[in-house]
Amino acid sequence: MDGRNPDLAQYIPRLRRYARALTGDRGRADDLVQDTLERALVKFHLWRPGSDLRAWMFTIMHNVHINQVRANSSITVSPLDDEALQPSMRATQTDRLEVLDLETALARLSQEQREVLLLIGLEQMSYEEAAGVLNVPIGTVMSRLSRARERLRTFLKGEAVHASGLKVVK
Repeated sequence: MDGRNPDLAQYIPRLRRYARALTGDRGRADDLVQDTLERALVKFHLWRPGSDLRAWMFTIMHNVHINQVRANSSITVSPLDDEALQPSMRATQTDRLEVLDLETALARLSQEQREVLLLIGLEQMSYEEAAGVLNVPIGTVMSRLSRARERLRTFLKGEAVHASGLKVVK
């Protein structure tokens, strides 16, 4: 592609990683990436040269995902399959259990908290970039991230989390 049309293919690995973490399913993640790339190509004339193309693509993915969730609110999420990236060292059984615990804890987070946590923690976006992708104020990103981290810690410790956020004291 020429200077006006940067190579969108360079973003596919990051889009796939985020989509897999977001959907929890390889097939749905691949479909989400394909839909995102299709929309990016069709709407490329709307991209402002000089702005962050990666953030623009993640914004498209977020919007496509939200539209799909709304349209298919009855979809069940299945755990990630075992064909994820292979670590450089063979994992121990304990490591595998910790990864499964983390996947389960991430799935228990609300959609909004999981999105913020994945954009900042996994994709290493700044608060400003994540706010742009999610179309929310930076303060909202910060509060969702704080709540997500706290809930994740609570889930991983095995403590009960109640709707009010209060712990049961015996």
